[in-house]
Parts: sequence; C-alpha cells; structure tokens
Amino acid sequence: MRVRNWKLACVLLSGLLILSESGSVSAADPFEKERAYLVSEYVQKEGVSDPRVLEAMRNTQRHLFVPGSLRDKAYTDQALPIGYGQTISPPFIVAYMTEMLSPQPTDRVLEIGTGSGYQAAVLSPLVESVYTIEIVEPLGRRAASVLERLGYDNVHAKVGDGFQGWPEHAPFDKIIVTCSPENVPLPLIDQLKEGGKMIIPLGERYQQVFYLMEKQNGKLQARPLQPTLFVPMTGLSEEKRQVKPDPLNPGIVNGSFETDENGDGFLDGFHYQRRLTQMEGGAPDGKYFIVFECDQPGQIAHMLQGFAVDGREVKSLRVRLDVKLEDWRPGASLQQRPGLVIHFYDEQRRPISSDKVGTWPRHSDWERVDNTIEVPARAREAIVQLGLNGAVGKVSLDDLVIEKSP
Repeated sequence: MRVRNWKLACVLLSGLLILSESGSVSAADPFEKERAYLVSEYVQKEGVSDPRVLEAMRNTQRHLFVPGSLRDKAYTDQALPIGYGQTISPPFIVAYMTEMLSPQPTDRVLEIGTGSGYQAAVLSPLVESVYTIEIVEPLGRRAASVLERLGYDNVHAKVGDGFQGWPEHAPFDKIIVTCSPENVPLPLIDQLKEGGKMIIPLGERYQQVFYLMEKQNGKLQARPLQPTLFVPMTGLSEEKRQVKPDPLNPGIVNGSFETDENGDGFLDGFHYQRRLTQMEGGAPDGKYFIVFECDQPGQIAHMLQGFAVDGREVKSLRVRLDVKLEDWRPGASLQQRPGLVIHFYDEQRRPISSDKVGTWPRHSDWERVDNTIEVPARAREAIVQLGLNGAVGKVSLDDLVIEKSP
C-alpha cells in the first residue's frame, strides 16, 4: 500500500490501523489470516505465481471495499454485489488480470472499474500510478473516498464513461478493463502506449473471453485467454450491443462440452473452470465429455455459466444432464456435494435464491437426469454451477440442456 509519509490514525471496523512516519503499517487485523488462506488456496494454487502480485493480494484489505453487510464474505473467492447493478470481482480474477498485465514499478496504468476501487488498490503498490474511472457516480465517489482514506496516494479516481478513457493522462503503459464491452473501444486503443498491454473481457453479454492485447505498430495484437463473466457497462454501451440476450428463451451454450476453440484446456462458454478435464471417447453425446476430480475437501471443482431469464414470463426450467457419479464423499460440510445448482438474481444482480436440481445417482454407468425447477418471479438472470462443489471424488458429465418448460 502506498501511504502518506506522515502520521495517520484511522479507526476501522477491522481494528486500529496505525501508519507510521516511515510509511510502514502496524495493525491488529482480524482478517489477515483469512487473506493469507484465500491467497494460498484460491489464488496461488489456481495458478497465479508472481510474488509481487501475491503480496499485494495478501496486503489489500478487501473487506473495506465491500458493503458492511457482506464483510463476512469478503475473503471468499466470489463476486459480491456492491449496489447499482455492479459487483466487486472475485479475488482470483483480480490477481489473474493483474499478473497477465505484468505490472512494473514504472508503469502508468488506466483501470476501467465498476465501482469498488479494489482492483486499483491491488495495483497501487505494483506500479508508479493508477488512473481509475468508475462508471456509476455514487459507487465512484465511495471508492475514491475509501482509496483516499486508506492512503493510496498514487491512485487517481474519477467518475465517467470509462470507454472514453482519460486522454489528458495518456498514453498509458497498461490498461485493465473490469467490465465487459462487445468490442475494444477505440479511445482505449488510442490511449495505450506503443508496446503497451491491455487485458479486457470481450464478447456477448453472457459469453465473454479474456483477451490480452499488445499494441504493435499502432494496432492491437490479441491473444484469447480463458472464458469469464463480467458485468456490462451501463447505459448506451450496453444498449448498442449487436447480440443481446433473450430472457424469454433461456439456454446453455456448449452444453455437450465439445468446443475448446483455442485448445487451452478451458471449455468455451463456461467460466471459473476448476479441476476438470475434457475426455474423448465414450461420450453419451458427441465426441467429448468432462470429468471433475478432487481429493481435497472444500476445494473448488466446478464450472459456471450465466444466462438471462425473466421470471415474470418463464415460470420454470427443464434441466437435463448425463451423469456418471463414482465414489465420493462430502467436502468440508455436508452441503458440499456433487450436483447442479442454479443461482437466481434480480435486475440489480442481487441474489434471490439458489436451487439444487435433483439428486445425482451414484452409478458406474451413465444415467440421464431430468428435472424441472421453478423460477422466482423477480429473477432476471441466473448462473448454473455444476461439478463436485467442494466434495471429494469423481464425476463425469455430458449433454447439459436447460430450457423453458413447456
């Protein structure tokens, strides 16, 4: 953390934080062990290895960037609603995006945020300066206030249209975009320094892929990374999308698990994929099926996909899936067991309910599961989660179909 070089005492909900004249930090921080565990289990073990990034993640107090009512969930690896239809990104995603940019101490970084200020705080000790643009005014003001109060003096925040960039401070060595447009906005290309890098999630509303861009001879050279799911920009940018979701006809993309277009081991269409393998031959449908395996209780072994659904018109969903569930046991709790769960959200992306779809049979042969679940009337979107879900064991899956019930 970059701090002011003078004595500052702040009484925080997490304890008494004292910043000395040398800029060192002394704190009675009850969340320190939780951060260390989070980084060890859900950031480092999942592939982030840059020691500077890991240290920044361990030192950044995420609980101060989420609403007070959600502070008990601050050090879980999940997105959390922060109001106005926006979310704070999961810690792994923040660490992953930061590492992919290869931040250097002399870098000037532009960050297009959605309102929490957390990504800017993580970047702060790694680079010379961060220019963060928040897209929602009340969230932007709050983020700027938190960043100032915590002494992140090299972070400069404003509210505005992030896709217009910050031309008076351009060019930037790096640009990080934490909300998803359909295509790269031209002003961001113009404001990226020659040889600079940008990481950005691109694609349809519920089908996005991280791209790492490098500017060469005035043009962006793009490398696709893994699938992801980010909230969109608000207002006109979202309205101008050429391909829009259809909440009256919900469905799943790549439900037969056949497509991995860039061959990187991540299935197209699904995000947050953990401990799964695409297997060839013997599939109930098509050429491939997937296998989740995990030998440590409580570890994430699942994948997710979002879709639009309007609970005012779609009263129920029919869910079908081929399952082969082998030996398993519950994870850290009895609730951690193999299955498929659909999480429903309202128009502000606040969680409404989560419904497990049936009970998976334990057989050595494939079996077709067919269930119907009700959709809450307030639901406007959903995320399907399937896999071991913290349990220990092995499960094979194929041919997932989710559709509106007749």
